[in-house]
Amino acid sequence: MNKPDTRTAMLQLIEQIRSSIPFDELDDSRVCTGKCVGCAKKLLEYLEQEIISWEYSLNQGDHPSLGDVNKLARSAKKIYKVLQANNLL
Repeated sequence: MNKPDTRTAMLQLIEQIRSSIPFDELDDSRVCTGKCVGCAKKLLEYLEQEIISWEYSLNQGDHPSLGDVNKLARSAKKIYKVLQANNLL
């Protein structure tokens, strides 16, 4: 079985992130409810902007490096853990 190229890997990662983190369901009133571990609102905004940026770049025909895929994966994993710590997932 062949490994996917970095473009395909990035598309799969973005799909996985979007299915794991419900961006549309996490509105301000639900995200900002008192004490938190990290600012979930800012982290969600950051991650969503990164995804939008990569989707645009991929649609323009750009090919990410393996480091780009790894960086987005690490960021998403850390943000996912913060959302779990704040009982948002």
